[in-house]
Amino acid sequence: MGPQHPSTHGVLRLVLQLDGEKVLKATPHVGYLHRGIEKLSESRLYNQIIPLTDRFDYVASMTNNFAYARAVEKLLQIKAPERAEYIRTIVAEFQRIASHLLWLGTHAIDLGAMTVFFYCFREREFVLDLFEIICGARLTTSYYIPGGVRRDATSEFIDKAYKFIETFPSSVDEYDTLLKNNRIWLGRTKGIGVISAEDAINFGLSGPTLRGSGVNYDVRKAEPYAAYDKVDFIVPLGKNGDVYDRYLIRVEEMRQSNRIIKQCLDKMPKGPVVIDNPKIVLPEKKKTMSEIESLIHHFKLVSEGYKTPPGEIYCATEAPKGELGIYIVSDGSNKPYRMKVRAPSFVHLGAFDFMAKGHMIADIIAIIGTIDIVLGEVDR
Repeated sequence: MGPQHPSTHGVLRLVLQLDGEKVLKATPHVGYLHRGIEKLSESRLYNQIIPLTDRFDYVASMTNNFAYARAVEKLLQIKAPERAEYIRTIVAEFQRIASHLLWLGTHAIDLGAMTVFFYCFREREFVLDLFEIICGARLTTSYYIPGGVRRDATSEFIDKAYKFIETFPSSVDEYDTLLKNNRIWLGRTKGIGVISAEDAINFGLSGPTLRGSGVNYDVRKAEPYAAYDKVDFIVPLGKNGDVYDRYLIRVEEMRQSNRIIKQCLDKMPKGPVVIDNPKIVLPEKKKTMSEIESLIHHFKLVSEGYKTPPGEIYCATEAPKGELGIYIVSDGSNKPYRMKVRAPSFVHLGAFDFMAKGHMIADIIAIIGTIDIVLGEVDR
């Protein structure tokens, strides 16, 4: 099955061993989208790697930027200003909503529910408009940088963000009305792709795929970062570990993200949005040098400034699909000696055969949808 099949959510090839329509074994074959991002990172300055991170999970580039920026900050032992942390949290939760909307729309259409697809894209378009306002891009954003964010949140962004969070809960209710008690949806999702809490932990699952099995682990709660320790939200948990429970988890996560955004908008302090360190971030104004001289000078500063202390760090961030971890080995230069990305989609595919065994061919599509993979971060 695949790699051209649309319901494989990218260029995923599955080698299926069948008895009639019953699946005896499902082996994922990956690598069709490999772009060598981790190896490319070894030949670039730390701040030049940010555009590469957009291309991991390319429908959630904001959280990829966030994960990488936090990892470099941990390595450099610096901290972003408070206002930047609030903006980071707001944008990350908007990205979680946008990612879950894309997941729900495509997952629903995979299983035959076409209306939900259009409804989800209606709201996702509004979120992408917000991204365009704040950073000028919709998909590959490069918005987060070590030490803060590239631009402050404008009044236009804040006004439209408030407008979105007021109407979004009723939109989620619409999706639920169409799916939650729909007998076709229940038949396609209940008892399908079941994985117990113990097995989910053993396979290294994370995010909604893990929490659907009832395991209460969320990086935002376990190791709070940005403004997550200053807001109140619930981590939804499932009971049965099946496709249906994972659907319920992600829908509730969208409601909780909306709640987080509102609290952050209400509490957001004034102040700078980037660290005041010319060796890390380009100064906004240069009065004594020409523009070209300024850029040359800045390049030299950054080359020297990003000389990190030798050592290694691992930094985990709660991305929409699960725990996105960045592991960096530094040799003391201004480029990573080695960078490894712990991509949740790749880890989740490791459990695919376990979840698919004994089900029908049609259920394969439901299981692929429920673990919410993007091949950009599987292959990297």
